[in-house]
Amino acid sequence: MSTRRPIVQGLLAGAAATLSGVTVLGGTRGQLSAATKPRAAARSGPLRLAICNETFGRVSFAESCRLTRAAGYQGIEIAPFSLAENPVALEPGARRALVATMAGAGVAYVGLHALLSGPQGLHITTPDTDVRRRSWDYLGGLVDLSGDLGGGILVLGSGKQRSTVGGTTQKQAITRLTEGLAVLGPRAARRGTRVLLEPLAPHLSDVVNTIDEALAIVAAAGSEGLGTMLDTHNTPAETLPIDELVRRHAAHFGHVHLNEMDGRRPGLGNYDFGRLLHALLATTYRGWLSVEAFDFKPDGVTMARDAARYLHRVAGVGGRA
Repeated sequence: MSTRRPIVQGLLAGAAATLSGVTVLGGTRGQLSAATKPRAAARSGPLRLAICNETFGRVSFAESCRLTRAAGYQGIEIAPFSLAENPVALEPGARRALVATMAGAGVAYVGLHALLSGPQGLHITTPDTDVRRRSWDYLGGLVDLSGDLGGGILVLGSGKQRSTVGGTTQKQAITRLTEGLAVLGPRAARRGTRVLLEPLAPHLSDVVNTIDEALAIVAAAGSEGLGTMLDTHNTPAETLPIDELVRRHAAHFGHVHLNEMDGRRPGLGNYDFGRLLHALLATTYRGWLSVEAFDFKPDGVTMARDAARYLHRVAGVGGRA
């Protein structure tokens, strides 16, 4: 952490300065403030819940949509690897079929996550230029896929595929990450979607561990097609209480993931979700609240239903569960 702080502080200082642009990839980006401009989406109720499709295991996409709705969720977040071995190669007809399936089940498309879990061999900060180019090209294909599915967001976590490797320093990794996002962001904006750089817990990655660090990179990359998000599982490096963190940054959140610090569903650990949800509901945040559990015991359907009921209860609002 100590070697990264001066890098991030420099990015933060640059983002806060009054500049006409910033040089990235040999060109001049526009006003830095555009990258962190809050973007609010309409919300039909006080608590709009989504869940990740892999919660329900190896079922058809249609079945995962049906189970999503039955468990009390309005939106579905999709892991691309669950759609096809090479999801960016899905034909237009297949993409339209996915849209029709979601509409038929009465669930909204939220976005993509677990972006680089497959295919194997991808890495976005590696010193290997061929691998890096192929990885960013793949992300570009996912941006187009997300645009075809309805816009939404893309959660860029992928700790293993962005951490320092092959002698790369943290400074070099941050530079490569910023350069790649500077190219990817405008493509996302054109497709009506947004790539969200997710801060990760230090044990998952040594590149970008706090919201401040993510915002600095997003600002330096300079595109409205970029943003950041909050994942409760990935907040160990944050120093502020959760309600203060929300008050300070909620206007910049494009998405929120809900899970216990150990990866179980909300309500099975000690995380103060009531404090978090009340803080969020008091802000201008109008995005999705998406359950991203990694432990599906006793089964995905029961876990999902119990999580929805718990979240409505601690938020103090009604809801379908």
